[in-house]
Amino acid sequence: MSGCSWWDRSTGFALLTIVLWASLAALTSRIVSVSPLVLVGLVLFFCGAGALPFWRQWRASPLTWLITITALLFYHLLLFMSFRHAPVLEANLINYLWPLCIILFTPLLLPNHPLHLRHILAGICGLAGSMLVMVDGELQLQQAYLPGYLLALGAAIIWGAYSVLSRRLPPAPAVVTAAACLPAGVLALLLARLLEGPLPLAQIPASDWSLIIGLALGPMGAAFVTWYLALRDGDPRRIGALAYLTPLLSTLLLVTLNGEELTSRHLLAGALIMGGALIGMQSKKAPSAISTAR
Repeated sequence: MSGCSWWDRSTGFALLTIVLWASLAALTSRIVSVSPLVLVGLVLFFCGAGALPFWRQWRASPLTWLITITALLFYHLLLFMSFRHAPVLEANLINYLWPLCIILFTPLLLPNHPLHLRHILAGICGLAGSMLVMVDGELQLQQAYLPGYLLALGAAIIWGAYSVLSRRLPPAPAVVTAAACLPAGVLALLLARLLEGPLPLAQIPASDWSLIIGLALGPMGAAFVTWYLALRDGDPRRIGALAYLTPLLSTLLLVTLNGEELTSRHLLAGALIMGGALIGMQSKKAPSAISTAR
């Protein structure tokens, strides 16, 4: 496409994914009847089970299976654990450094995708926003929540790296991403059984089961496929910047549905993060812009 066009098929898939992922924190934080490891296992298991009717399309290289399963398991495990060790709103904002990780990892992992000044500025804004989340107004880290902050940061790095590396993996049908959730979920449940004892399935109330199924169908089901389709054909730097719309929608949902406290500090952090996204999305009008926007 020409350098002046910002909309294409990959952008549409990215926006659909963003809408689905915006509900992840609000839904996940409401489930407290099981440990994060059991929750990850159940949601990924049901997500993968939804791909069983398409088993004939499960054609992918062993490397694709290995990287996808590992990324799905550890990203969600770290993220769900962060929600238990830090305020959900703050852990969620830190988690959304993963679009910044995509922008910064792209020139390191993909050829012909150089890092420009606007990407560096976007990174600085995103970093400033995340640091603002982690301080209490006196430029001191909130030590009580540091484990949760680090877990959320680790989740962001894992998902950012996986999103870029997926472009280097051998081509595979989009349904493989959802199918990889099945072994990832089984592995998480086996680890939970080994580390935490018998699975407390009978203790999960019906309301939590509804949320688990909802997560499997939406933000951890269909969203994986649409995200894969977006990254398969689109520029990871542009999509990574666009993905910063997710914390805006996610934060609004947390405030609306869960009654999270929204302070001026959070508003400023969100403005920095999304401002960085807008900077990162800018593309040159010269012909050279073809290398940065499809």
